[in-house]
Amino acid sequence: MAGKKERQRRLAREKYERQQARRHHHARRGRTIAIFALVGCTVIGTGTAAYFIVQGGGKPAAAASASPRATPAASATAPVEPATHCTYTASPPAARNVGVPPTRPDSRATYRATIVTNRGPVVIDLLNAKATCTVNSFVYLAGKGYFGDTRCHRLTTSGIYVLQCGDPTGTGNGGPGYKFANENTAGARYTAGTLAMANAGPGTNGSQFFLVYRDSTSLHPNYTPFGTVVKGLRIIQNVAKAGTDNANGPGDGHPKEKVVIKRVIIKKT
Repeated sequence: MAGKKERQRRLAREKYERQQARRHHHARRGRTIAIFALVGCTVIGTGTAAYFIVQGGGKPAAAASASPRATPAASATAPVEPATHCTYTASPPAARNVGVPPTRPDSRATYRATIVTNRGPVVIDLLNAKATCTVNSFVYLAGKGYFGDTRCHRLTTSGIYVLQCGDPTGTGNGGPGYKFANENTAGARYTAGTLAMANAGPGTNGSQFFLVYRDSTSLHPNYTPFGTVVKGLRIIQNVAKAGTDNANGPGDGHPKEKVVIKRVIIKKT
């Protein structure tokens, strides 16, 4: 049984990565932003690039033959943490044009985010000392209302257990109009309660992120962990229990129980 489960996890991871690559390919062709590339199964949201683990749109990162390529070294090099300077590179179009985060983050601050959803609040402690530029971007977007009235577009319930959100278009193709480097990935583990960025390769982070509701050991350490859920994980777990519509394949699609982010509140101390 152990061998069979390991094979299933491996296949799920490989499927997700293929989908992410496809989404990235389509995103480049259609000027859309790659979202999050889960390992194997794509995360919530269907489409061309999915941030959550794969940047992708309305349908799973689907079918591009080309694999994602790393962005230029300047944008793909992770800063020394806690970072005192951040680089955000233009990557149009923007799903909502709210500008670009400040390049000088407050690396000494402590942040707590409350994601207010139609199903209740999810409270997250952000890892500012370990993923400063990622947190800086998330806090900036939240303050600009970027995440308001957006739906979490992708749920995976097989091999990888995540809910993907952060795309105002709800397709998995949308991003903020800029991209930035990975952080905090050395030895990263995606245990239940992890908040991480979706991407389509090094240096392609934007606005899409995913919430891990169950330990996902099949995920490679390619996605920046930048927060830990301290309250409300059960909300996501209950959504996962209701399942997905399998729009992207078995165990991968839109959540049957719709999740809408009303707003994200940031508390800074």
